[in-house]
Amino acid sequence: MTGNARKFGIIGCQHAHIGMFIEEMLALGYECAGVYEPDNQTLARTLADRYGLELAGDRESMLADEGVGIIGCAAINDEKMDVMELCELHGKPVMIDKPAVTDRAGLIRLRGLLDRGRIEVGMMLTERFRPSLHTVYGMIRAGELGDIIHISMRKPHRLNPESRPAWHFDRGQSGGIINDLFVHDFDLLRWLTGREVETTSGYLAKHILPEYPTFYDAAGVQVFMAGGITAQLYADWHTPAGSWTWGDGRIFITGTRGMAEIRLEGDPLLSSDEVALVITDQELRSLPLTPPAFSLSQDFLNRVEGEAGLITHDDIYKASEATVTADEGARILMRE
Repeated sequence: MTGNARKFGIIGCQHAHIGMFIEEMLALGYECAGVYEPDNQTLARTLADRYGLELAGDRESMLADEGVGIIGCAAINDEKMDVMELCELHGKPVMIDKPAVTDRAGLIRLRGLLDRGRIEVGMMLTERFRPSLHTVYGMIRAGELGDIIHISMRKPHRLNPESRPAWHFDRGQSGGIINDLFVHDFDLLRWLTGREVETTSGYLAKHILPEYPTFYDAAGVQVFMAGGITAQLYADWHTPAGSWTWGDGRIFITGTRGMAEIRLEGDPLLSSDEVALVITDQELRSLPLTPPAFSLSQDFLNRVEGEAGLITHDDIYKASEATVTADEGARILMRE
């Protein structure tokens, strides 16, 4: 990226997650060249109005513009590799919303793109940048919890099916619940433990929406990691409309010297702010949370400028590989 390429563009606006990237880039002094989205005009217009952006009529002019140095992408999941390869052809680094791929064929294409190394690729692995997880990560690295034995992650989600696009309910297009949601969790497992995933065993369950035969509404995966560490991952689309949050996400970490619980959306009786609790032989305490020194987007820009990044190409690939492998091996459970 040249020094004067202080513009970024958005190609694909199918999920509101991309709003975080837009907001961070604007805060870093970048100008948005426009938002290109051929289908989901409602979301594209909502984000354009919120941030004072223009809707772009085509993506080719954005890709050809030498002043546009970065592309952000929240396209339909199975179309993201197409956008990434287009960015590679034009020499433009690209930040994508998760997941990067939806199946083994996409994973092979991702491996090729990363191996060629012509552009930097970022993925919105946003969980690493939560103050709660950043703080607990520091505790683990300092040895305060001892050796990590087990991690359990519970990530229920609200579905709101009437407001979801049709592609969300098609496993081929969305990748399904494991690829879509567990990519965060597999990344966190590797980051928190410093260990690699060895094997997985899991399931996909279907209880609702028979009109969408490839949509599965719950999933669980048992993970076996190097060093004898185990993990359990669970997610579903069953958070009731009356919940105080879109999903009461919890992470439990067990070590030989202590335990930690992270309440990602806080406690409904106290606050919506995320909470990190630690239990040791001495006490139970709520940790004062420390945010990371820089944002997800700044970390990506650091890589674009040739510096080391917190999230690497290897991290993106291995999190994607783990989800694809878990999805391929999952047992299908159907409600009778």
